[in-house]
Amino acid sequence: MARESESGRPIEAVYGPESLKDWDPAVQLGEPGAYPYTRGVYPTMYTGRPWTMRQYAGFGTAVESNARYKQLIANGTMGLSVAFDLPTQMGHDSDAPLAHGEVGKVGVAIDSVDDMRVLFDGIPLDQVSTSMTINAPAALLLLLYQLVAEEQGVAPEKLSGTIQNDVLKEYIARGTYIFPPKPSLRLVADIFQYCRREIPKWNTISISGYHMAEAGATPAQEIAFTLANGIEYVRTAISAGMEVDDFAPRLSFFFVARTTILEEVAKFRAARRIWARVMKEEFGAKNPKSMMLRFHTQTAGVQLTAQQPEVNLVRVAVQGLAAVLGGTQSLHTNSYDEAIALPTEKAARLALRTQQVLAYESDVTATVDPFAGSYVVESMTDDVEAAALELMRQVEDRGGAVEAIEQGFQKGEIERSAYRVAQQTDAGERVVVGVNRFQLDEEEPYEPLRVDPTIEAQQAERLRRLRAERDQAAVDAALAELRAAAGGGEENVLYPMRKALKARATVGEVCNLLREVWGAYVPSETF
Repeated sequence: MARESESGRPIEAVYGPESLKDWDPAVQLGEPGAYPYTRGVYPTMYTGRPWTMRQYAGFGTAVESNARYKQLIANGTMGLSVAFDLPTQMGHDSDAPLAHGEVGKVGVAIDSVDDMRVLFDGIPLDQVSTSMTINAPAALLLLLYQLVAEEQGVAPEKLSGTIQNDVLKEYIARGTYIFPPKPSLRLVADIFQYCRREIPKWNTISISGYHMAEAGATPAQEIAFTLANGIEYVRTAISAGMEVDDFAPRLSFFFVARTTILEEVAKFRAARRIWARVMKEEFGAKNPKSMMLRFHTQTAGVQLTAQQPEVNLVRVAVQGLAAVLGGTQSLHTNSYDEAIALPTEKAARLALRTQQVLAYESDVTATVDPFAGSYVVESMTDDVEAAALELMRQVEDRGGAVEAIEQGFQKGEIERSAYRVAQQTDAGERVVVGVNRFQLDEEEPYEPLRVDPTIEAQQAERLRRLRAERDQAAVDAALAELRAAAGGGEENVLYPMRKALKARATVGEVCNLLREVWGAYVPSETF
C-alpha cells in the first residue's frame, strides 16, 4: 500500500529525475547562504560551528528554575529557554483567583522584577542568549529582563535572545491570549521599534508554527499559517511607519521537528524558499538578512508517549536529527519523561546529551545541506511548497491572517487534520510504538518530578511584601502614564511600561490596566 506524507501527499517507492517537475537546480537550489536560501541561511552552516543548543526549562519558583539553568549551563547548554507558568503567560499575578492551582506548574512564576532578579541570579546576561516563551505579555518580560541586566551592569546593546511575542498563533491554536488582535499587533509593532532603538541584538519575535503543529497541523499547514502570520506582522510594522529592512533582520521563526525525517527536511527547505521570495518580491527587502528565515526548532512533544517513556529517547534523537538535517539555527530536545510530568534533572541532561552526540559524534556537521539534490527530498520540497502556497493563498483570499483567524479558517483546518490523525491511530493505520503496537502488559514504575504545592502561598507572600515595601505613589504615577499612552495611538507603550515595572508594579497590575483600556479577547463561537 502506498504511503502518504504527514501533509497527505503520496510518497513514491522510488524517485528519479522524472520526479522533479520543471526543476532547474540553478534556480531552485542556489548555494548555501544565498537567495532563496533553500540550502541554508549561512554559507558554512554547521561546518563552522554547531547550532545553538537550548533547553526549555522553568518550573516552580525563580529559585528552583535558577538552579536548573545553572545545571544546564554546567552541562554544556549554549542558551537558556525560559518556560513561564500559565498565570504569567495570561498576565495574572500568583495571588489572583484565576491563578489558583496553576502557580509554578508548567513553568516558572514571575510576578515582578524581584522574581526576575532571582531567576537570573549569578547568570551573566552579557554572556548568555536567552529565549523566552511568552506572547501576550512579552513586552513586560523583556523589560523585566532588561531591568535585571542593567542591575548587573550589562548595557542593553549587549543583550541577545528572543521573545516569542507571536500572539496570532495564540488565537489559532494555543489560547494564551489577553487582548484583541488590533491592540496586540500594536504592542508587537511597539516592541519592534523599542528593540531597534534600545536592544538592537534582540530577536523581537519568534513566529511560531510549533504550537499549531502540536494542535494537529500538518507540515504544510504549519509553515503556511506561520508564514501568513509573519506577513501580517511585517504589514503591521510597515503600517506603523517602519522600513522593512529596519526590523526584518531581527524576525525569527519557531517550528516543530517530527519523526518523519524526509518531510521535515523538505518542510524547512520549502519554508526558507517561500519566505525569501515573499520578503523580496512583496515587501521589496534589499538587505539579505531580511530575506533569511532563521528558526529555532523543538522536537515534537505531541509525539511523546507516557507508555514505555524510554522509547521517547529514540523519538527525540530522530526528531533532533530531522531538525539538524533541515538546517535549524537552534534546537531544544524534549526530555523523555515530559509526557508524564516536568522533566527530572537526569532526563533534561539526557536530552542535551542527545544534541551533543549529533553535533560531535555524528558526521551531519561535516557538510552543508546533506540532502541537496536528493530526488526524494527535492520532490517533497516542491510538494510541501506548493501545498503551503495554496493555503497561504486561501488565507489571503479571506483578507489576511487576522481576518482568516476571525473566520476560524486556520483553526478549522488544523482541527480536521488532528481528527484525521486520531482516526488513523485509533484504527491502527498509524503505528505508535507502545500505544497501539508493541505494548507491554505492565508498565515499569516511574517517579515523576513534583512541584511543591506550597509555591502558590510563597508567591502570594512575596507579593504581599512587595506591595508593602514599594513606593506606591511612584507605581500609581507610572501606571497613570502607561494608561495615557495605551489610550492614545502615537506613543510607544514600552517606555511608560518599563517605568512602571522598575517601580515594582506587577505583571498582573500592568496587564489588568491594559485589559481596562484595550479590552480582553473573547473568541467567536460562530465557527
